[in-house]
Order: sequence, then C-alpha cells, then structure tokens
Amino acid sequence: MFAHCWWYHYFIISLFFRTVATLCALFLCTVAFAYAQSDAGIGIRPAVIENGATPGESQKHVVGVTNLSGVSQTYYLYLRDIVSVEDGGVPVFADENEEKTGYELSQWLSLNVEELTLGAQEEKEIEVTIAVPEDATPGSHFGAVVVSMQPPKLRKTGAAVGYEVANIVSIRVAGDVVEEAQIRSFSTGNYFYSEPNIDFSARIENKGSVLLRPFGPLEVYNMFGKRVAIVTLNETRAGVFPQSERVFNVLWESKNGGFGRYEAVLSMVYGEQGRQSTVSNTTTFWILPLKIILPAAGTLLVILLVSYVLIKMYIRNSLRSAGVGVRRVQRSRRGSNMSAFMLVIVVTLSVSALFLLLLLVLFA
Repeated sequence: MFAHCWWYHYFIISLFFRTVATLCALFLCTVAFAYAQSDAGIGIRPAVIENGATPGESQKHVVGVTNLSGVSQTYYLYLRDIVSVEDGGVPVFADENEEKTGYELSQWLSLNVEELTLGAQEEKEIEVTIAVPEDATPGSHFGAVVVSMQPPKLRKTGAAVGYEVANIVSIRVAGDVVEEAQIRSFSTGNYFYSEPNIDFSARIENKGSVLLRPFGPLEVYNMFGKRVAIVTLNETRAGVFPQSERVFNVLWESKNGGFGRYEAVLSMVYGEQGRQSTVSNTTTFWILPLKIILPAAGTLLVILLVSYVLIKMYIRNSLRSAGVGVRRVQRSRRGSNMSAFMLVIVVTLSVSALFLLLLLVLFA
C-alpha cells in the first residue's frame, strides 16, 4: 500500500515538472523567433524610379538603403529584369534563361557598389546609372535594383534564405511607340444581389509597347435609365505592363437600396496627356431585396388564397341561388346580396394586391 502511494506521487511530480519544462521551452522558442523577426528588415527608397529617356542618354539616380534591424548587417545588391506585374502589384522577375521580351533594362543599369554594410538603423545612398544605348527600342523598359541579405551566388544555388527588397526602375525610351489597350472582360461577382453592395472586376490588356495606367469612371444606371452611382476604376493609377494583362477591382456600396435590373458602363482612359484614348464595356446585374420581396410575396400569397376561397364561395352561392324555386325567392335574394358582397371583397383584395406589387416595383 505504501509502495503504491509512493509511485503514484512520484508519477504526478514527474509529470508536473515535464509539463513546466515543455512550456518553458515553447516560451523561449517563441521569444527567440519574435526577436529574430524584429531583427530582420531592409528599407529602400524610392520604391519606383520612372522617367523618360532618349537613345544614347545617360542618367544618374540615388537610392537609399536602410538597415531596419537592431544589429549591423551586410547587404548585397544586384540587378534584375521585370517581365510583368501580378494583380496585387507584385513585380514578376525574369529568369536568367528566359527568352528576351525586348522590354529588359538590367543591361543598361550599373551600381557604384555591390556590397553594403550598415549599422543598426543606419541608411546609406547608392548611385544607379542608366545608360540608354543608341539603338534602344522605343517604348517602356523595366528592371529592378535588388537589395538582399544573401550573396547572389547563394541565392542562385538556394543554399541560404534571407530578406530582400527591390526598387523598380521604369524607363520610357522616346520614339515611335504603340499605345493600345482593350478591356478583356468586365463583370460583377454575382448576377443577383440582395442589396447594393456590388463588386466589379475588369481585366485590362496592354497590347502596346509602353506602360499604361488606365483609369476611368464606372457609371451605374437603374432600369429606368437613370444614373444612380459613379465610381472610379484604378483610382491609384496602377500600371499595366506591355503585352500583359491586369485585373482591377472596385466596390460600389449604396445606402439608398435598390430594385430591378441595373447596367454598369465602364469607360477607361489611357495614354499620354493630349493623346489619350478611351475603351468602354458594359455589364448587367439585378438587385432583388429579399427583406422586402419575401414579406410582400407572403402578403400577396395570402391575398390570392383569400381571393380564391371567396371566389369559390361566390360561385357556389350563385349556383345554389340559380337552382332554387319560387318558394325560396326571399332566401335567394339574401344569397345574392351575400354573393355581391363577396364579389366586392374579392375585387378589393385583387386591386390591393396589384397596387402593392406596383409599389414594390417602383419604390423598393
């Protein structure tokens, strides 16, 4: 009995200390991970360099790199080409073995340093030189200055993992450029909505040779042709790369309610100031406020059921009145008066139902 109690207490005490040790280990790991996250970070400014140039021209730009961590860090700088941009605005970098598109820029860029050591919260400026060749293709060219915590060789082989940021460089070479865009699709998230919270989506294709920043009004019209709203698509002027597509989204919300069929007209403008072009597209959708329609439909159903019962009673009384003899003339008159009263009620209910339906259509 004593031995049994001794082993039982030993088991409880051992389990307690193991649990405490496990919790402490988890706590230390969490703190270490949070500390490591807070110690990492790179800042770069400006985020975008966008400028025009002529063939044979040379430009110099300054980029600031900041060590956002609390310890001294060594950073490595290298150049890359950008082939497109994702819907969220994240650039897509070209692979080294990828086929050339004609919009590359990295071969025109050079840096005054390729390695930079910064103290905690320290910032230094580097010089970026852009040398446009004499035979440069007119149009937009895209590249990036990348700042990484790992050397380029390790980055290529995948032997290390680190943080990196990029400064996007966009140069438009003067000459005979092509500016052409089209709306590949324009639609809403759903065809039926219960309230006027409508999400629009437009896919824009850039078929030209320069970066385009299409934007424009999106007008909403109700079933009577009256404009009820106007919003701006791509209000931030995000760009669409040449020979690529990008999706733009916008939300229309109204507190005034709505009912029926609606039409949305999108008119997007693109191109240089003074030479702008416009592309348009339309889509339709319905707003059916169920909070109004369901009670109204229930009321209408009740009215129709009552009307059906009263009409059936009216027909039955009419047939019964027509079958009685002369002896029951007085009773027949009473039945006729009752039938006439029922007919008046049926007509009143029917007119009320139609009136409610008309109000629902016009003012819901």
